[in-house]
Amino acid sequence: MSSAPQPTPAEPGPTAETSADTSAPPSPAAAGGSEAPAPRGWLVAFITTFTTVFLAELGDKTQLAALLLSAQSGRPLLVFLGASLALICSSLVGVLLGRWLARVMPAQQLERLAGGLMVALGLWLGRQAVLNLAPMPDLPPPA
Repeated sequence: MSSAPQPTPAEPGPTAETSADTSAPPSPAAAGGSEAPAPRGWLVAFITTFTTVFLAELGDKTQLAALLLSAQSGRPLLVFLGASLALICSSLVGVLLGRWLARVMPAQQLERLAGGLMVALGLWLGRQAVLNLAPMPDLPPPA
């Protein structure tokens, strides 16, 4: 026989089963969700967007163009302002188009479309690079 005390069914004190109020469904916050965006949700979106665009633009054609324009013009502040305004306008077009597309198609379809466009653009740019690197055949002079 075991000498350990056996729990009795009428032990006082809360248990996991007796302390939960089962009369109302759990709130979204209790279930791991949230009813309203977190106060710092905007900060996460901002930092994620900034980091993504900043890293994507490093060494990009636009950065190289700004570098060359600044060197040629000798007016780096004006080049910076012009390039910044152009990037803002181009980003605005992307944001507005993305918002509109999110309303007219499901997220998964939008992701596939974006992926397909990226692949198509990569193939097109790769083709252009190969054509520019390929030796040009000697053509006879025009008559």
